[in-house]
Amino acid sequence: QVQLVESGGGLVQPGGSLRLSCAASGSILIFNTMAWYRQPPGKRRELVATLTKPGYTNYPDSVKGRFTISRDNARNTVYLQMNSLKPEDTADYYCNAVLDVRGVYSYWGQGTQVTVSS
Repeated sequence: QVQLVESGGGLVQPGGSLRLSCAASGSILIFNTMAWYRQPPGKRRELVATLTKPGYTNYPDSVKGRFTISRDNARNTVYLQMNSLKPEDTADYYCNAVLDVRGVYSYWGQGTQVTVSS
């Protein structure tokens, strides 16, 4: 059973930075895609960063140039570096991993809260 555990959330002032971590219970190399999503209060969950197995990344315009997704295969961990944070980045952030082998399997972490406020 795959487990994903996020950490690194907290309270930060506008313009500040945070780095979120997503630790997997096993090798992350098996996953076709790993991603970070967020769900602002009262809103739908939205995609903020994608990292494919070959290493391609993708971001929506709302975070492009400010957020960076990366991975450490040896630590089975995916990171989300968030810079120049804005109040509208306030949300619960979730790690997602997708495995496509004889069917598509999607795994989620429990989330970590990020609050951007002065």
